[in-house]
Amino acid sequence: MRKRQQGFTLVELVVVIVILGILAAIAIPRYASYTREARIAALNGLSGAIRSSVTVVQARYVATGATASPVTMADGTNVAVGTAGAVQGVPLSTAGGIDNAVNVGGTFTYTAGAATGTYDFPTAIANCNVTYTAATGAAAINSAGC
Repeated sequence: MRKRQQGFTLVELVVVIVILGILAAIAIPRYASYTREARIAALNGLSGAIRSSVTVVQARYVATGATASPVTMADGTNVAVGTAGAVQGVPLSTAGGIDNAVNVGGTFTYTAGAATGTYDFPTAIANCNVTYTAATGAAAINSAGC
């Protein structure tokens, strides 16, 4: 008795490859959309953390009766703050300011500046970051390039 070998025909294999190609063409754009949404969500979370940190540092400045910079937080972290006018107790955008107040755990990198500082993803993406302004204590999200 001879056993007859069975397998897939060339037509069946081509049909399966075409179906996989169609599925990939649908899935890849959706994946790109999810990536953009995830980046924007991360920026929104960071922006909220910055706003909360500004409030906590400013409250610590007032509660301790501080009149000079830096403010020592409860965990021992020193945060450089403004000491005059409307920016009393607001973390500075220079090194040792807002970057000490917000612990990002390596998720973002901070670039200090005199008036503003910028949080970027570890692999910087153009026009996808959060900018902190020391004069107002505000965080602005730039998601155009996400």
